[in-house]
Order: sequence, then C-alpha cells, then structure tokens
Amino acid sequence: MAPHPFSLAGKVALVTGASRGIGAALALALAQAGADVVLAARDLEALAAQQRLLAPLGVRGLAVRADVGELASIEALFEQTLDWGGRLDILINNAGIEQLCPATEVAESLWDRIVDTNLKGAFFCAQAAARRMRQGGSILNVCSLTSEVGVAGAAPYGASKSGLAGLTRALATEWAPQGIRVNGIGPGYFRTALTEVFYQDEPWQQRMLQQIPLGRFGALEDLAGAAVFLCSQAAAYITGQILYVDGGYLAAL
Repeated sequence: MAPHPFSLAGKVALVTGASRGIGAALALALAQAGADVVLAARDLEALAAQQRLLAPLGVRGLAVRADVGELASIEALFEQTLDWGGRLDILINNAGIEQLCPATEVAESLWDRIVDTNLKGAFFCAQAAARRMRQGGSILNVCSLTSEVGVAGAAPYGASKSGLAGLTRALATEWAPQGIRVNGIGPGYFRTALTEVFYQDEPWQQRMLQQIPLGRFGALEDLAGAAVFLCSQAAAYITGQILYVDGGYLAAL
C-alpha cells in the first residue's frame, strides 16, 4: 500500500527556533506525522524539554544548541544533523527575533541582530540544507503578516520578513530542478513569547479581533496542518508559495 500523502514517516527534519512557541509546535507536528526531528535553538534546556515530548511518538528527537545569527554555529548545526540522521529531508526556518522600536531610533546593532537572525540566518540554513538534500526535499520559511503589510515600530522585523518572502520565491525557482521545494507559512496573530508585548494592550486586542474575520487569535495548533501539508508529498507540486494562516486577516484588508 502506498504511504499516505501527508505522512512524513522515514523523513528527517530540522526545525530552528524549536525551543518554544511556533517552532516547538511545528517540531511536534512533524513528529506526529512520523518524522525524526532535530530541534535547534539557543536555549538547550528548553530544547531538551521539547525533545522529551517527542519520545512517546515513536520517533527520534535530537536537541542541538545553535544560533542561526552566526555562520559558524549554522555550520556546526548541520554537521551534527548529518552525523545523526545521515540525511535531511525537511528544514523549517523558524528562528526569529523581534523588538519594537521607532524607526528613527533603530541602532545599527538592533538592525543587524534582527536581520542577521531572521533573514541572513534563514538563507544560510537553507543553503546548508540544499547542499545535503541529495534526493530532493522541502524547505519551509516562517514568514509573517509583516511580509505583506507595514507595522509601525517594526521596520527591521518587517524588512527581514519581507525579504524572507522574496527569498522563498527566489530559492524555489533556483532549486526546483534539484527537487527541492521552498514554501512559506505566514502566521497571523498568535500569542507567543515573541508577541506577548502586543497582548498586554487590551484595546489593541479588541481592535485586532474586529479585523480578523474568524473572530479569534490563532492557536499554535492552527499551524500544524499547514506545515505538515507543505512539507509532505501531498504538496509535491507546490513551491514558491506563502500560505497565510491568519483567520482571514489579509483577505479583509
């Protein structure tokens, strides 16, 4: 019997920024679909806690400390991944940072920290993955609503996520002949440690809920199906696309 098209059984996946929030949720979703998962982030203790959640699923999990803002750390991460699994089929570029700051006050150090992690790090992780995807593979970039719309106080973040959308399309075009698909997902408003500052503002919450047609903020579980789909054989003819999981927010603008 042919494998189910949504199954990731036998695949090896790497998820960056997997210690908490969206990255942790996506790593768990891939494992539930049958993939062995390498979890990477800067907080090894938090990674170990996420790794323990994979054990009951009957798949392998490996926690690796890495900072994707540093090229040497990316290289070391992928060496460990190759040594562990012998192959790489899926990469999810999720690692990202955000810090609100008026554009007139953004320092070079803040710009570099955000863009190096969110965009440069994603590119060099994708490059390292593509060099190891001998039999093709799937790369999924975690984009953002700021890939499409402007948000006051988030110029470096918006620039990095807009760049990530462009990167997704460019790499999809270049690597299609190698059988490597490159897509993105764009989470809408999800409450995570990265976005908690917004949710402290009750009037903001009420305004945003009025702009989301489904009438609620996203739950991390809402991202699982989209990620598994785009990484699976069910999406074999899809590349260069960004799927926004936003409760209809962009459609209503």
